[in-house]
Amino acid sequence: MNDYQLLIITGLSGSGKSLTSRCFEDLGYYCVDNLPVKLIPTFIDLCSKATEEISKIALVIDIRERDFLGDFDHVYEELKKSYKMKLIFLEASDEVLIRRYSESRRPHPLCPDNNIIEGIQRERKILQGVRQHADLIIDTSKLSVHELKNFIIDHIEGDRRKSLLLSIVSFGYKYGIPYDSDLMFDIRFLPNPYFTENLRDKNGLHKRVEEFVTSNSHYNEFITKVEDMLIFLIPHYIEEGKTYLTISIGCTGGRHRSVVVANKIKDILSNHNYKVKLVHRDIDKE
Repeated sequence: MNDYQLLIITGLSGSGKSLTSRCFEDLGYYCVDNLPVKLIPTFIDLCSKATEEISKIALVIDIRERDFLGDFDHVYEELKKSYKMKLIFLEASDEVLIRRYSESRRPHPLCPDNNIIEGIQRERKILQGVRQHADLIIDTSKLSVHELKNFIIDHIEGDRRKSLLLSIVSFGYKYGIPYDSDLMFDIRFLPNPYFTENLRDKNGLHKRVEEFVTSNSHYNEFITKVEDMLIFLIPHYIEEGKTYLTISIGCTGGRHRSVVVANKIKDILSNHNYKVKLVHRDIDKE
């Protein structure tokens, strides 16, 4: 087997394939966009004869190439016999893809009449067979540019533990539930500092509010049970290819109890070497 590291980047139109290619370029890969599938073996052969050594190659191939589906299975199986390779499949939710197309004002490649949703649905169906070959599936719906890049870097460096981005969000039920919550904990069973006069105008970042919340007899038991559950669940989410997990912690107003508990859970997960982003959504609201 050759020493080339070969990556094939494919997936839904608008899911971030060009951005992903640029990320791999930053990691030292020689990247080519929209290469016809039949030409991949020829291209790799030319790379082997190049004056400058090329050992890491990333190729973007997708529905834009007319013969993509007809040629893919055969070429892919032949490449696997000769090269160390991975297939990365990018996707996103319909809502996110529609928004991206609306912002870019570009037509979907399968619907030049600009019926975007019809094009997305057709493409999902067409690419099901290719998706099944994927070594890694990345849902870019919730990932910013920097988060996608960090995910790719972490994955290529082989650190599976860091491959799931965790977002901890404290919130107040009176302002609505975070729409992108994957796991949600209601901590309104803990006494509310709002009803203690000298704590009402402070928030969960204040030491006295933290002491009030953590001194309750049920607090430590709750934290222990949540930690046990998260440490059990997260590795299974990683194995299933999930790239982003939002854990929401809610109290009535989102200023006191949820802030304290979210801070604690963030510290716990960080101590387990997970990458964690913390957001106190409603901490400044009255």
